[in-house]
Order: sequence, then C-alpha cells, then structure tokens
Amino acid sequence: MIEYAQNIMAISMPQGLDWVWILLIVLVIFGGKKLPDLARNLGKGMSEFKKGLNEVQSDVQNTKDDIVNEIKKAPTNDDSKKTV
Repeated sequence: MIEYAQNIMAISMPQGLDWVWILLIVLVIFGGKKLPDLARNLGKGMSEFKKGLNEVQSDVQNTKDDIVNEIKKAPTNDDSKKTV
C-alpha cells in the first residue's frame, strides 16, 4: 500500500524537464509581458495565504491558552468538599 502511494506521488509531481515544459506553455499562453504580473500576483496571494495561516495559528494558540487558564482557575474536588 505504501509503495502504491509513493508511486502516485512520484507520478503526480512534476520534476526537472517537466517544469521547463510547464513554463514554456505558460509563456506561450500568457505572453512575456504578462508573466511579471502573474508572478507578482502569485507572490501576493502566497503572502496573504501565509498571513491568514499565521492568524489561524495564533487564534488556535490563544484559545488553547484560554482553556488552560480556565482549567487552572476551576475549583478542585478538595475545594468542593469543604463545609462552612
């Protein structure tokens, strides 16, 4: 099963000369003048994605910290057994 998954990964990922062909096809389709704009927009998209990912990770960490703090503040069983 693992070998099958590795073979699928090897087939699906472009390597070496495949990237050259992909770049040539993109160049033919979009032309040389639009490539800088495409690269710029791709870079902006990647930075926005990373920014969003960092925000989500920060929110998860803050939520985790809040839960831990609430657990620490919660009364223990020893506190509930005390009588007045």
